[in-house]
Amino acid sequence: MDNKVLITLYIPHLDKKYDMYIPVNKRIHVIIDLVKKALYELSEGSFRENDDYELYNYETGELYNMNDLVRDTNIRNNSKIVII
Repeated sequence: MDNKVLITLYIPHLDKKYDMYIPVNKRIHVIIDLVKKALYELSEGSFRENDDYELYNYETGELYNMNDLVRDTNIRNNSKIVII
């Protein structure tokens, strides 16, 4: 799958983590919208879909720019990402 990467997404306020595929040809803000919808459904409404969130690298704490394409970041297979 050259057009997707498998990441581990950590959600601190739910104390959960999920493995998911994300497309590499989308911008970070689009990924956040997709992730918010998925997490809302997976958490049966515990994850607040209408709040603003940002993505961070779990290991370095780097904030991902909302306008960057995933492929232009350091997000690769097995990356650990935090949504806050």
